[in-house]
Amino acid sequence: MWGPPPLDGVDTDADSGAGSVRVVVRVHPGAKRTEVGGSYDGALAVRVTARAVDGAATAAAVRALAEAFGVPRRHVVLIKGATSRTKVVDIAGADPQVLRDLLER
Repeated sequence: MWGPPPLDGVDTDADSGAGSVRVVVRVHPGAKRTEVGGSYDGALAVRVTARAVDGAATAAAVRALAEAFGVPRRHVVLIKGATSRTKVVDIAGADPQVLRDLLER
């Protein structure tokens, strides 16, 4: 099931669940402001003001992704990478077009 990240961090495969998008994200902690957009090595870039201490940056990234995709925070599920800057998340109810727009920023 695991292999190289999907092209541009997008996977709308049935394995990720009905109506969900599986996304490879690259978290940049300690940024000046929290924002989602752009790409880093084919992953969606998520910049957060929180530091990478005690999971604060991961929690901030989940909140930022939920807001960017317009879904409740509980719909953003961390699949892989709890302590890594590169993470895999599953976003239930997300529109794949929103992801493509965010990658193009």
